[in-house]
Amino acid sequence: MDSRSKHIRRALLLAITTIWILSQNARAQSADQAWLKYAPIHASSSIPSNVLPLGDSPLEQSAAQELKRGLAGLLSESPAHNSSVIAIGTVNEIRAAYPQIAIPDVPDPEGFVLTQARKNNRIDWVIAGGRDRGALYGAFALLRILSESQKLPGSAVRSTPAMPIRWVDEWDNADGSIERGYAGRSIFFEGGKVRDDLKPVEEYARLLASVGINGCNVNNVNNAAAFLEPQMLQNLARAAGAMRPWGVRLAISVDIASPQKIGGLATYDPLDPKVKAWWSAKIDEIYALIPDFAGFTVKADSEGQPGPASYGRTPADAANTLAAALAPHNGVVLYRAFVYNHHLDWTDPKADRARAAYDIFHPLDGKFLPNVIVQTKEGPIDFQVREPVSPLFGGLTETSQALELQITQEYTGQQRHLVYLAPMWKEVLDFDMRVGDRSTPIKSILAGTAFHQPIGGGLGPPRTGLRPWGGGMIGVAGVGRDAWLGSPLALANLYAFGRLAWDPNLTPEQIAEEWTRQSVSADEAVVQKVDAMLMRSWPAYENYTGPLGLQTLTDITGTHYGPGIEGSENNGWGQWHRADREGVGMDRTVATGTGYAGQYPPEVANIYENVATTPDDLLLFFHHVPYAYKLHDGKTVIQYLYDSHYEGAATAAQFVREWESLKGRIDPALYENMLPRLEYQAGHAIVWRDAVVQYFLKLSGIPDEHGRAGNYPNRLEAEDAKLTGYQVVDIKPWEDASRGKAISCTQGPQGGAQRSCSTEWVYNGAAGNYDIAIQYFDLQGGVAKFTLTVNGQSAGPEANWSADASLPNRHLHGDNSTRHIVPNVELKPGDAIRIEGIPDGPDSAALDYIELSPATNSPLNSH
Repeated sequence: MDSRSKHIRRALLLAITTIWILSQNARAQSADQAWLKYAPIHASSSIPSNVLPLGDSPLEQSAAQELKRGLAGLLSESPAHNSSVIAIGTVNEIRAAYPQIAIPDVPDPEGFVLTQARKNNRIDWVIAGGRDRGALYGAFALLRILSESQKLPGSAVRSTPAMPIRWVDEWDNADGSIERGYAGRSIFFEGGKVRDDLKPVEEYARLLASVGINGCNVNNVNNAAAFLEPQMLQNLARAAGAMRPWGVRLAISVDIASPQKIGGLATYDPLDPKVKAWWSAKIDEIYALIPDFAGFTVKADSEGQPGPASYGRTPADAANTLAAALAPHNGVVLYRAFVYNHHLDWTDPKADRARAAYDIFHPLDGKFLPNVIVQTKEGPIDFQVREPVSPLFGGLTETSQALELQITQEYTGQQRHLVYLAPMWKEVLDFDMRVGDRSTPIKSILAGTAFHQPIGGGLGPPRTGLRPWGGGMIGVAGVGRDAWLGSPLALANLYAFGRLAWDPNLTPEQIAEEWTRQSVSADEAVVQKVDAMLMRSWPAYENYTGPLGLQTLTDITGTHYGPGIEGSENNGWGQWHRADREGVGMDRTVATGTGYAGQYPPEVANIYENVATTPDDLLLFFHHVPYAYKLHDGKTVIQYLYDSHYEGAATAAQFVREWESLKGRIDPALYENMLPRLEYQAGHAIVWRDAVVQYFLKLSGIPDEHGRAGNYPNRLEAEDAKLTGYQVVDIKPWEDASRGKAISCTQGPQGGAQRSCSTEWVYNGAAGNYDIAIQYFDLQGGVAKFTLTVNGQSAGPEANWSADASLPNRHLHGDNSTRHIVPNVELKPGDAIRIEGIPDGPDSAALDYIELSPATNSPLNSH
């Protein structure tokens, strides 16, 4: 090949590569990168490939479009060769087209029936929705069935959503940032306005519709007043239009002080006639722009947000003012029960944040207008790794409630850790509150069937009688421009939320299998492996963070991420665990504590009041016990704290090995995306493990019976090495570093910045090949670089690395303590192990220790 031909070939390759990259970027936020992949199946020739929409509504057209797209993917390897069709429409439209078959009534407009019908010597498949929204959901259900089972069901499928309100909340700000979002910037906003490019919003609505989610609140509950400005409302109408073809109704968070902040009134007193008139006019303005507007979410009198308490008014007063103005338009108010005092007196043994929601809202039961739904978090604190179910679910029998869950992993690893949350949510949904000494599981309360007859019907017009709107589930999603939730496996939580909101009787295992088959692979071995990882991830995270009802032992006034055991103590925020020299746990009993346990109905209250009957996994939430207190299996509390943290970290290490076993069996891009995430999680689980066991070992003075806590024979501390340029520094909190110290390359001669620093150890162990784990700190604002050598020679291909992750906290902390593995390094006695660190701005190339383990296929086996 001559040089000109080579040049042309290179140019063509470059052009092709550029086009491919652009195509990937263009589809970076497409729903088919989640679970709507529609991978080819080995399909029967009886599956129709033709789609016949019987109606022309936008939702039915979306359903037909999705069916065509889905079938084109699913049947691409074995296209059908028959004249049958998949007919889609409302029940009335199907009955008119197929009078010969008996289509059952579908009273819920969001419900549907899938069945077969014979017509003109062919067998058609029929999707009949209660209304067009039901037809849309039926289309997605059929595609899900085909994707999972690769065959059509043998009998008719009927499905109706369990609860009418199934919304996601996005805590997006107008500037494009997202509070508690871990996947990049907002798909809705940028620069103080709605983004010009709303294609990702349309794709997100498609994703939501596929699992039956029918509402999306697009803005943060904090700083919400600006979203009621006329120009913003006009922009929001565009966003609503992008979601409308997929049946997802737009809602917004509102600031209860808006009449004063942007309306020019002297007050925002919800009972003031001028305030009521302002809200009525503003809501009319909204519906003129967005006729299918869903309603408002309100956070008030909480964490500094203004509220009705400023005027001596109640949440019912505020909610009803909004609800009365929304009612003529069929809108609803989701009023958050997340109302509490964050300036509690830490020294008061009776003070208890957990009591707040019940104390405030229970006396108001029955005083809310019918289109008010109290939005109650699953537990009484704040999305912790484990809490008891909020007693407010049993405390409001004449008021609709929605269960607020958190899909975005604020306290559960922030999408850097694999934590499948469906098992946690399922425990909440199945929990029997025993109101009135009868079975009242949370899922029946949300469906409106626990205290009254079921309502059904989605967000239709108000009906007479109590609780006309029913309840529902709200998921705080936090999607962004980075592949929706950042980590590919985190999408299992968004999927699970939608599926449980539609059918809370599904099991987490069923949902995991559905998601894996559609998102990862239908290979049975892969499905089994990935599902097992998902199902073990929440218990593992709980084990290496905060077991026994301690909640997540993190700094709750800071990032809510890495270990910070005392971060929840000595402040007014009320997430206390009251660990001291003698014992640990919060006394919430009626007899001697805060009285919180008495907020539950008697049967449940009696269980939690008694230390002997309280489940072990909530023991320290309800009781302060000595470290030597024995759990139901005979193990002491202190030993359980040691054991669980070692077990949790070991499970995180196993995830790496299990994922590595999938190489070559799943999409290479997915494999390469997740592997470093799981490796990071395994390393950070060790940071958590060591921090918690060091803390409780020092506090209690009781040794680990297995000799692990505080004893690391294979660890070489950085502060013990020969240091050149590095300085020894104390870490705060002390438990976030081994022995509380690290080394930092921050200052050179005459106070100038260091160009590089080094640390060196002399190896005195047995000769052999070792994996060397380097524990270092990766600070924001710079990219430090590291090099590992042995006797002046590079230690291998992994011996040079950069601290280029984006981790929380600008200080040396467990938030940003991470590890790098240099595998299979040959060592003999007397060898010099040296690390050179090159700082970059505020990233000081700080080191904690190195740890040696025999070289194996498990480089993260560090103990």
